[in-house]
Amino acid sequence: MTMDPKVLAARFPGDFVFGVATAAFQIEGASKADGRKPSIWDAFSNMPGRVHGRHNGDIACDHYNRLEDDLDLIRSLGVSAYRFSIAWPRIIPEGTGAVNEKGLDFYDRLVDGLKARGIKAFATLYHWDLPLMLSGDGGWTARQTAYAFQRYARTAVARLGDRLDSIATFNEPWCSVWLSHLYGIHAPGERNMDAALHALHVTNLAHGLGVAAVRAERADLPVGLVLNAHQIYPASDSAEDRAAAERAFDFHNGVFFGPVFKGEYPERFLSALGHRLPAIQPGDMETISQPLDWWGLNYYTPMRLSADPSAEAVFPAAVDVPRAAADRTDIGWEINAPALGDLIRRLNAAYDLPECYITENGACYNMEVEDGAVDDQPRLDYVAAHLDVTADLIAEGYGMRGYFAWSLMDNFEWAEGYRMRFGLVHVDYATQVRTVKKSGQWYAALAGEFPKGNHRAG
Repeated sequence: MTMDPKVLAARFPGDFVFGVATAAFQIEGASKADGRKPSIWDAFSNMPGRVHGRHNGDIACDHYNRLEDDLDLIRSLGVSAYRFSIAWPRIIPEGTGAVNEKGLDFYDRLVDGLKARGIKAFATLYHWDLPLMLSGDGGWTARQTAYAFQRYARTAVARLGDRLDSIATFNEPWCSVWLSHLYGIHAPGERNMDAALHALHVTNLAHGLGVAAVRAERADLPVGLVLNAHQIYPASDSAEDRAAAERAFDFHNGVFFGPVFKGEYPERFLSALGHRLPAIQPGDMETISQPLDWWGLNYYTPMRLSADPSAEAVFPAAVDVPRAAADRTDIGWEINAPALGDLIRRLNAAYDLPECYITENGACYNMEVEDGAVDDQPRLDYVAAHLDVTADLIAEGYGMRGYFAWSLMDNFEWAEGYRMRFGLVHVDYATQVRTVKKSGQWYAALAGEFPKGNHRAG
């Protein structure tokens, strides 16, 4: 049964933002065009054994060359906002040094195109495409990268900030820190706790310096941070598993939320690993914890963990225990909409948080085009279930201000390459033909109800 978009719409305030989201490296292609230089993801993708099928971002969805058509596509979906990321290697191709005007020109056209179509521009400064040249100095493990990011942030906002509606410093630092430097799944593919701990503090510092840069340039531009916080369930009710889940909460969430929203790293984390962090300089925590105007949550699936009893286990000493009978998407992730509500409640209980946007939520299903259509009912059901939970949270008084479906279109799914599809719109990579899926048509009907009259008071 398909949830009626009008019935669902009635549960949201009239100024609730319905949008779609993408990221530069995942859709733009044109990896060598107009002065862009390589990012760590170009290097990672082109090394065998890293990305499925040795897929890379050279062409992707060819969005760089199809910008106007894709902006029309976004408008056709009836959404009021588009969340995109800016490619640092297009703006300052070597990370430091010369600014590339042609790169800025592209985002000028993008933002002007959104404005012309009445669509709000939600930009992200960093969605994982670090200029490769910076890796020669250690990339995110090197403190000077935080200052390079600050300059990049200021450069981008000086040029585009007058037309942006919102800006985020980072997308999912959990991925660019732990997944990239500890688990080795994402670029640069390190598996090293010391590297990861350095990347953690440098990334947090870069976020704070980025906030300062945005505010120095445009004090009126709402600035936030996008976090893929994890709802963590213990695998059993045992004291050991519950303690492991608490440690994991600190490790996967607290090391970002604590510094940003409390000005401190979690105590349990510091006592276990603090001696391996880089030196925290005077003023760092104040820089990192500047108040934000909003925060974004990217949510897909919960984590289920049990204690790791082995003597050599390092904090958080927890192991994944998937739920055997769970419904899963095509990428293998458990579907659990109530976990989204549990997570928002838990985070708000632990931290004093500003208003929230769900900046990514969506599902991987790999249906292909048949007779000119894509019947992806499971994706539609997934999005509807998570919006149902979001409406419940609003009714409970949580400051949920918007929802961005991931993703506008099928794209380069990082280490999975092009085999995993998250789009509301299908992309045929051989022809670049876009086909709006059933989920996209349903989402357009929902988004088309907004903005509407019953705006929030105050």
